Amino acid sequence: MAGRTARLDAARFGPWALITGASSGIGRGFAEQIAANKINVVLAARRLPVMDELGRELAARHGIRFRSVRADLAGPDFMDAVIRATQDLDIGLVVSNAGDMVLGEFVAASYALLARETSLNVNSHLAIAHHFGQHLAGRGAGGLLLVSSTAALQAVPYSANYAAAKAYVFTLGEGLHHELAPRGVSVTVVLPGATKTPMLSRLGADKGSMGRLAMPVDVCVADALNSLRANRAVRISGRMNRLTAALPRSVRTRLFGAFSKSMAQQAPAADAAAPATEPA
Repeated sequence: MAGRTARLDAARFGPWALITGASSGIGRGFAEQIAANKINVVLAARRLPVMDELGRELAARHGIRFRSVRADLAGPDFMDAVIRATQDLDIGLVVSNAGDMVLGEFVAASYALLARETSLNVNSHLAIAHHFGQHLAGRGAGGLLLVSSTAALQAVPYSANYAAAKAYVFTLGEGLHHELAPRGVSVTVVLPGATKTPMLSRLGADKGSMGRLAMPVDVCVADALNSLRANRAVRISGRMNRLTAALPRSVRTRLFGAFSKSMAQQAPAADAAAPATEPA
C-alpha cells in the first residue's frame, strides 16, 4: 500500500480484529492496515459482495483470514449478526467506525431520517463498545478504537444532529479509556476532520477548499492506529485540524456551520438527506 501504514503488535491486538463500516472509506483503510500487520479481520457493513472482495484481496496479499458480516448498523438488530460471526473468535481489536451525515436545516429533515442517523452514529457505537468492551476486559488485553469527528468539539449548524452524535462518541471513548486501562485494554477515540472518502465525494465536498484540505485515508488511519498503540485517550487527526481545534468555540461553530451549509447547498438533495450505513 502506498503511503503510511501503522505498525501493530499482533500478539497484543490479534489474532482477530472487527471493523465496522469496512466496505469503503476510512473503514476499508483500517481493514487494509490491520491486515498488513498479519491480524485476521472481520468486516461488518451492508454490502456483502464488496466486503467479500476486499477480504479475498487482503487474504491473498497478507496471508490472513477474514469473515464478512452483512449488518445494517443503523438497524435495531445488527448486533445479532455481529455476535454470531464473532462468538468463536478471539477478538483482540475492535474498530467502531460506521457513520454518516444528514446535511441541511434540522427542522426541514424528517424525524425518521434524523432518528436513523442517530441510530447509526450513536447506538451502533454504544452496542459495539458495550459487547466487545466486556469481551476485551475479560481477556485482559486488546484495543478498542472509536471513530468520532472534529464536529464533536462544537455545535455545527446545518449538521447539528451529526455533531451531537459525534460528541457522544467522543465522550464515551474518553470515559472508557480511563475505565478500561486498569483492565489492560487500550481505548482511543479518534477525531478525523475532512477525509478523502466516498462520503465526501457523495456530498459534493471533494471540490474546492474542503477537498484540498481533506486528509488521505491512509494517513488518517495510520495516525489513529498509532495513537491506539500508544494508548492515547483522544487523538485529533491532522495538524490543521489540531490548530483549528485551538480556536474559540464560537469561531469553530461559525466556521463548521458555514462549511456544512455550503455542502448542503451543493450536494444533491437525495444524498444530503439520506444517511447510509457505511463509514464516514
